[in-house]
Amino acid sequence: MPRLTQLSRSISGKVAIITGAGSGMGRATAQLFADEGASVALIDVNEAGLETVRQEIHEAGYPVRAWVLDLTDRGAIVQVVEEIAAHFGAIDIVINNAGISIPAPIDSDHYIEAWDKVVSVLLTAQTLMVRAALPYLRASEGGRIVNIASTEGLGATKYGGPYTAAKTGVIGLTRSMAVEFGREGITVNCVCPGPINTGMTAAIDAESKVIFAKRRTAIGRYGDPEEVAHATLGLVLPAMQYVTGVVLPADGGLTIKNA
Repeated sequence: MPRLTQLSRSISGKVAIITGAGSGMGRATAQLFADEGASVALIDVNEAGLETVRQEIHEAGYPVRAWVLDLTDRGAIVQVVEEIAAHFGAIDIVINNAGISIPAPIDSDHYIEAWDKVVSVLLTAQTLMVRAALPYLRASEGGRIVNIASTEGLGATKYGGPYTAAKTGVIGLTRSMAVEFGREGITVNCVCPGPINTGMTAAIDAESKVIFAKRRTAIGRYGDPEEVAHATLGLVLPAMQYVTGVVLPADGGLTIKNA
C-alpha cells in the first residue's frame, strides 16, 4: 500500500556530530541516533567515557568514530570537524550537548574563572562548532542543528550565574541562527532539559531528588537521558523541515507547574 504522506521520519544514512557523547544525555543521544541508522561522530574531553560509548556502538554493528576534544581549544574544533567530514564524507546534524557546571557566588574568588570556563564550554564552543560545520551543513540536504540548553536558561538557581547566563545565551544563539539559516534549509532548535539523572546530578541524594521532583514537576520524577535524546531526535528528522527556532523544555512539566 502506498504511503499517504511524503516527508521522511528517518535519519538513516545521516552523519551526526554529538558533543559530550561520553556520558549522560550525549551517550543516550549517540546510542539512539545509531539505532536509527545514523553514522555518529562522538566528541568528548573524557577519553575513557568516550571509548566506552564508542565500543558499545561499534559492537552493536553501527558506524561510529570518536574524537577526544577539549572544546575550549578553538583550533582543535576546526581540525576535528574537518576530520569528521573527511572520514564520513558529510556532516548533516550537529548536536551541541557538551556540558559543565561550576557553582559560584558572584563575589567569590573563583567566580570569574568559573565564568570563563562555563561560558567557553556551554556557549562559545557551540558557536565555534556550528561555524566549523556550516560548509558541510550547507552541502547537506536539510542540515539540522540542536543546541542543548537547560531549564536554567528559562529560570535561575542560586550561585548558578555563569551556568544560567550561558544557557540563556544558548537560547538566544539558537533563535538568531534559526533566522540566519532559515532560507538555506538548515533548522536550528534548542532542547532545555530539566531535572535529569546524569553525572551532573549524581551528587544529589535520592531522597532529595524525589522530594524536588514531586514538588516541582508535573510528572513527579527525574527524567532519564534517553527521554531527552528522543526529544532531540524529533527535532532532526527530515520531516521537521518547518520547525526552527523552537525552545523545547524536556523537563517533566517543571516550567509549567505553579503549585
